[in-house]
Amino acid sequence: MSELKKQLEALRLEEQHTRPSRRKWLVLGAALVAVGGAVAAWRVAAGGAPEVETVRASVQQARGSAGSPLLTASGYVVARRKAVVSAKIQGRLADLRVEEGSRVREGDVIARLESADYEAQLARARARVGAVDSQAASAEARMARADADLAEAQRQHRVAEKLLAEGVGTVDARDAARSRLAIAETAVAQARADRAQVGGDLAQAEADVSYARALLQNTVIKAPFGGTVVKKMAEVGESVAPIPPGVNISTSSGAVVALADLDTLEAEVDVSESNVAKLHDQQPAEVVVEAFPDRTYRAVLRQVIPTADRTKATVMVKVTLLDRDDLLKPEMSAKVTFLERAEPGVAESRPIVMVPQESVVTRDGRAQVFEVRQDGTVRARPIEPGSTVQGRVVVRRGLSGSETLVTRPPDTLKDGDAVRVRNGGAR
Repeated sequence: MSELKKQLEALRLEEQHTRPSRRKWLVLGAALVAVGGAVAAWRVAAGGAPEVETVRASVQQARGSAGSPLLTASGYVVARRKAVVSAKIQGRLADLRVEEGSRVREGDVIARLESADYEAQLARARARVGAVDSQAASAEARMARADADLAEAQRQHRVAEKLLAEGVGTVDARDAARSRLAIAETAVAQARADRAQVGGDLAQAEADVSYARALLQNTVIKAPFGGTVVKKMAEVGESVAPIPPGVNISTSSGAVVALADLDTLEAEVDVSESNVAKLHDQQPAEVVVEAFPDRTYRAVLRQVIPTADRTKATVMVKVTLLDRDDLLKPEMSAKVTFLERAEPGVAESRPIVMVPQESVVTRDGRAQVFEVRQDGTVRARPIEPGSTVQGRVVVRRGLSGSETLVTRPPDTLKDGDAVRVRNGGAR
């Protein structure tokens, strides 16, 4: 009160016989306004007005054909096309040509295994083919001679038969010719069998060459598809081995590298069973990664996995990213906000008013917020709330988005009450 009295004493005007000027009247009016504000502040303080924190309503723009936020789920950014690359055979790594971050094309050589023993096996198989080729040539020569002997034996047999029929030849000569014919026929059969055996040996030798060549080729590890090396899992000199399918990138032992196609990035999130029914094919969405919270990526729902996780009561949902940049990396934590479909004819960009969830209270069955006015009193504002996304409520009706609201209003707070705003004001 002493401070107030001093201010009032300062405003006393000396008696003048002349009429005050216009400027003096303006000064007097400003002083009275200041005194009125001081008196109102003193009355608020003296009346025990509650001290509150405030927050501002915010406005966001709905982009594209999407509408207001529907629900939010957490998960990770993953590559739809990824693989743990390992050797087809066990061996020791002799050469590694990539590092983390290396980009490769399909068929590019990633690494090589030690191959001296496989090269020796191939050389031995090829030598075996050469030896069998020589045997095949000899078998062909024997077959040709047997065929010639058979032809001569057949000719002599025909002559002996003719001479015997004319009464010139003898039965012994004919029988001798017949015996030589039988021997020639047996020789041809044996030569044919030998040639078939050599042909089988040659086919086996050539198969051995193909097998040895395949083993040698398996020492060269190539990229199964174009992508980026996201993890190097072996060094030169380490032993590697074939890796069964379905292994975890972080725990697979014996693999060479983990490869991912970053052009196929998507988000995998867990959605509560109670919310899955709200989602539909091609549902629009927005993705925010924790590493870059100021960036928003457009996305669309690709697949709802047709089974639930009983331990978490959730269903996995896969979302295709429509916007990509070099900042996105596999296994980044992400939050996906699914958006309601906009009704036909709605403009592509429209404002969405959002307020913190703790500023909304329910009184007499209706949702409302308390707006802080300039005179230090509050005004109860009924609202029509929508969905809740990341702790913020979408306000369909009731606010313009520029209001200063009371955070966590006391149960006793009512329309027209005076309040004291804590230092810092609205957030």
